[in-house]
Amino acid sequence: MFDVDRLLLIDGHSVAYRAFFALPVENFSTTTGQSTNAVFGFTSMLINVLRDEQPTHVAVAFDVSRASFRTEEYAEYKANRSASPQEFKGQVELIKEVLDALSITYLEKPGFEADDIIATLSREAEDAGMEVLICTGDRDALQLVTSRTTVLYPKRGVSDLSRMTPASVEEKYGVPPGRYPDLAALVGETSDNLPGVPGVGPKTAAKWITAHDGLDGIIADVDSIGGKAGQSLRDHLDDVVRNRRLNALVRDLELSAAPAELGFTNEWNRDAIHRVFDALEFSALRERLFDYLGGGDESASGTTLDLQLTLPGPGEVGAWLAEHAGPGTELGVDVGGILRPSGARADTVAVATGDGHSLWVSIDRLTPDDDAALAGWLADADRGLVMHDAKGQFHALLAQGWETAGLRADTALAAYLVRPDQRSYDLADLSVRYLHREISASDDSGQLAFDDDTAGADAAAQRARAALDLWAELRPQVEQHGALELFDNVELPLIEVLRRMESRGIAIDGAHLDALHAEFTDRMVAAAQDAYAVIGREVNLGSPKQLQVVLFDELGMPKTKRTKTGYTTDADALQSLYAKTEHPFLEHLLAHRDVTRLRQTVEGLQKTVQPDGRIHTTYYQTIAATGRLSSADPNLQNIPIRTESGRRIREAFVVGEGYESLLTADYSQIEMRIMAHLSEDADLIEAFKSGHDFHTVMAAKVFDRDPGDIDGGLRARIKAMNYGLAYGLSSYGLGQQLGITPGEAQLLMDDYFQTFGGVRDYLAGIVDEARQTGFTETIMGRRRYLPDLQSDNRQRREMAERMALNAPIQGSAADIIKVAMLGVEAALTDAGLRSRMLLQVHDELVLDVARGEEERVESLVREQMASAASLSVPLDVSVGHGRSWHEAGH
Repeated sequence: MFDVDRLLLIDGHSVAYRAFFALPVENFSTTTGQSTNAVFGFTSMLINVLRDEQPTHVAVAFDVSRASFRTEEYAEYKANRSASPQEFKGQVELIKEVLDALSITYLEKPGFEADDIIATLSREAEDAGMEVLICTGDRDALQLVTSRTTVLYPKRGVSDLSRMTPASVEEKYGVPPGRYPDLAALVGETSDNLPGVPGVGPKTAAKWITAHDGLDGIIADVDSIGGKAGQSLRDHLDDVVRNRRLNALVRDLELSAAPAELGFTNEWNRDAIHRVFDALEFSALRERLFDYLGGGDESASGTTLDLQLTLPGPGEVGAWLAEHAGPGTELGVDVGGILRPSGARADTVAVATGDGHSLWVSIDRLTPDDDAALAGWLADADRGLVMHDAKGQFHALLAQGWETAGLRADTALAAYLVRPDQRSYDLADLSVRYLHREISASDDSGQLAFDDDTAGADAAAQRARAALDLWAELRPQVEQHGALELFDNVELPLIEVLRRMESRGIAIDGAHLDALHAEFTDRMVAAAQDAYAVIGREVNLGSPKQLQVVLFDELGMPKTKRTKTGYTTDADALQSLYAKTEHPFLEHLLAHRDVTRLRQTVEGLQKTVQPDGRIHTTYYQTIAATGRLSSADPNLQNIPIRTESGRRIREAFVVGEGYESLLTADYSQIEMRIMAHLSEDADLIEAFKSGHDFHTVMAAKVFDRDPGDIDGGLRARIKAMNYGLAYGLSSYGLGQQLGITPGEAQLLMDDYFQTFGGVRDYLAGIVDEARQTGFTETIMGRRRYLPDLQSDNRQRREMAERMALNAPIQGSAADIIKVAMLGVEAALTDAGLRSRMLLQVHDELVLDVARGEEERVESLVREQMASAASLSVPLDVSVGHGRSWHEAGH
């Protein structure tokens, strides 16, 4: 530390604005639509300065508004500044939330600017013998520079700060800091809308200031200053005097805090930091904060538990388990190794009890007796095993030949049900948040990063104990959130079902994939050549900058939405542009993009085919806040189905060796059926029970026609409405889908809601109820918390309202298909059938069907899926059979 206290003062609006324009706004936003580039840049700068400068005291000053005593004197002061961009609005309040979490004081003073607050605090700090650092992009602060006060001035964005000392100010501007306001008065300040003397630049102004001992001397000698510049000065002397009066910073404000009260000790409330950074979705930035600064309040001391660790000798595992891990006891378990469907391997197992005992074993050192003891213990359903992210560990244990039957809780799932909108459920992070203690993290393979047995064993034991203690903290919260039944009866048993599906994988026709890749490559090259032929030269079709030149400069097309890097060339913009112009270059460019995407999809599949000729995707239960499953490596939910080319990709997924066919089964219009159940709309329920085409019946009711008079166009309009309801579709969005104006779309929506009043009332009521309770709920009790429903920021509030509309419907669909999966898996096992479930994609299940079992399996699947939930309308299940996923489609 330093011999004297060091005060860091930050101009909040100045740094936030610089961050906003330095970072592309389109790259920084939350899932609720809140732009965060200014918050990210500000927070990143703050972390760097706190780390590099190690201040003992910190404060941030903000402007209250543009109105101040300066605008009262000169109405044009800063009048040239445009209104804050829409994306910037609301970000200052978020920055204040970050500061609150870090226990950093921020100050405001109506009628004055942040500069005046900083000037006052810097004077007071110097008088108290402190060093002062001022971080700002406002050059007016240069007048505050002294031997004890340094300005950190951003040179580029907010990451590169220049240290402005008395010497550097004089070197750059030719005058000492105290006379910088004189120079600025003469030259003017464009950003403040203060005009300078025409024809007088910084060099002339500095020369005059030096020769006449400052601005007062210049004014006194004004008649003796010759040349055109001198006459210009005399003509604009009133402006100069006014400028100097306005740019003088106030140094004697009465503030709510003095420098001595701005102590910064990084005694933070880590839970508050986690909440704020979760909402902002700043996971990497949070890691930087903790890595660089450490610290935290007493609730996160960074200590670890002192566990009584046992590294058993040969043959001693069974005795330890008998003494410390008997039936009915909850124990934490942590498995190290390769924790994924393909190539899984268990290397270590750690067990921790609630009374401070722990066991760590290395698999390769187990004797046959140890192996048998551990295997029997894991397979005993009477044991209460608590694990974190158990599915990967199940894969590793099964690779060792060990079944696991006694899982009591998975703390990743518990944390997810409590806070479904978090971005990460890492055990180390949750331990800090809920248990207020640090534990060692593992690398991507699940291996602990230790070479030494003792260190690695202790870290693994700490993780096992953290899972156990975390469950004790989370269980009451899961119950409080009304999710205990969902946890015990759906999410937890689904782990083993997903583990089996991942292990089985699905067979792939590699030759078909190779042929598709070659075809898509040829089509991609041909589309590019066709595009080049239109404009007469080759360009990089993947370069936004080059496309901007071609589209808007050379071809003169209508401008798209403007971004910081020019006019957007994203897919939606280009599709809209093509609809307007039908230009052949756009036709070929869009074709090139489509086939490139298909080729990339095929390449991704080729890379993930394992030596057994199958793809083993990984399913995640904690990614989607709605409760839907996600898949990765590869993401099978991205396999296109609505285009012919996309369907041909599904032809590569084939029946496995030794099986007769693939069976696919999915729900028909499940989201609208859930809508009918939740809204209790009589006409909607009747439409489902009629037995006729649902969308046609709905269109007939809306347009007051006989179903036979409904053509494809009218049906398409109502179909778009039906599905859009579950996603909070706006009139603008509906208009975009149907190619009609927002006004026409609104009229269609009005007619729809007039016909189906129950739907209208339900959609209106669900948002109002969520605004009061803070959450929405599915038919099985899954909650999604939406604090932004109370936000003052319109963009965040409207995004939360759309989430409130779709979360109960999408979440209920997710719950239903999960219950169906549990039922299908159990029914297949109970019936002793060889057929097996392979994939779950959206609302569809895919199974390998063994020879001679097709009829029984179809009946079983229909029964389990149809009975997964009791709704006021039937759950209709469509089933298909075939040699490939595409052929089995229906």
